[in-house]
Amino acid sequence: MPDPFSFELVSPEKLLFSEDVEMVVVPGAEGDFGVLVGHAPLISALRPGVIGTYTGSTVDKRIFVAGGFAEVTGERCTVLAEEAVPVGDIDLAEAQSRVAAAQEAIGAADNDTARNQAEMQLAVAEAMVDASRTSA
Repeated sequence: MPDPFSFELVSPEKLLFSEDVEMVVVPGAEGDFGVLVGHAPLISALRPGVIGTYTGSTVDKRIFVAGGFAEVTGERCTVLAEEAVPVGDIDLAEAQSRVAAAQEAIGAADNDTARNQAEMQLAVAEAMVDASRTSA
């Protein structure tokens, strides 16, 4: 059984989660990565996806993040998330309406900046829908 380490999830508004965990899996921009105590230091951008915290081989918590950054040291993992919600609290209908709104915004975009922003919103909404469907 791995030793626990500190995991914190922070949004722009407040500290959302702070606990000792044995492992955390984070949706990095280049792919998911797992963190255990003693991990090499790194900083990674996050893509929209689900953070999983573990005790042994059991998932304790699943938290959807819309993006942000993770900082890892040998004793701690800190995630700065733009938006975070427990997977079980995701409203599928609301997430699907976000997908529709983002698709509409892409169609209505009249410049590259607006289109890129709408495409990012679509990626977040689609990842949220996927997360809600796998919340079992």
